Amino acid sequence: MTDVFINYRTGDGEKTAALIDQELSRRFGSDRIFRASKSIAPGRAYPDELLTGLHRSAVLLAVIGPDWTNFQKRLRDPEDWVRKEIMEAFARELPVIPVLDGRKTDRLNAGDLPDELARLADIQSVPFSTQDAETGLKRLGDVVADMVPGLHDRDRDTASSLAPGSVTNSIGDVSGTAVQSRDFTGDVGGTVIKGSAGPVHTGQGDIYQNSRHVSGGRHFSGNGMTYFEGNHHGDVRHRFGESDGHEADDR
Repeated sequence: MTDVFINYRTGDGEKTAALIDQELSRRFGSDRIFRASKSIAPGRAYPDELLTGLHRSAVLLAVIGPDWTNFQKRLRDPEDWVRKEIMEAFARELPVIPVLDGRKTDRLNAGDLPDELARLADIQSVPFSTQDAETGLKRLGDVVADMVPGLHDRDRDTASSLAPGSVTNSIGDVSGTAVQSRDFTGDVGGTVIKGSAGPVHTGQGDIYQNSRHVSGGRHFSGNGMTYFEGNHHGDVRHRFGESDGHEADDR
């Protein structure tokens, strides 16, 4: 099933048409984008394949380069395929989007067009410049995604999975900031959870804390330690690991 038909003139827009095809194929799938030089296999009847591809499409992108209106004789020829494809899209009431490739103006002049194609000048177009192709391709892809909702948009799927505020973790709900050990490559091993009155450290390693209560901060080391600072009658310290011959104190 084809959804996007790329119309272009050889000698005026075929390189841009190829860029558009490449980007839209990446984003929506190659089988959803029709471009004659890619989509028509050797040995197939050219006219039949063009019309079949057009009839299966939901939108036609007309790539119009700076010299497009200079092909006046061909644009007025009923057998010219650029003209026939656009006229067929009009007849089938398909949306037609003029892609103005490298043109100095953002609109076509109806006076430069055959009467049958003059309505192109009244259609909202999309500007495109090879000097900023990335922006142009992104904008065009967004337009296509909005106009053809049935397309599977890989870029928007990726953006949704990376939306701000979404968190995937294996430690449940956390109030504050959690850094899991497998995601941390610094000097602290284990899991560090921040968010209340200070850092909480689990596992082996050192914590250096600099606060207004301690001049210069303090450096804690050992197999494991919990330190409570503030107004209390004594410290609570726990040691883990190999015994040094003394019982742990609880104060």
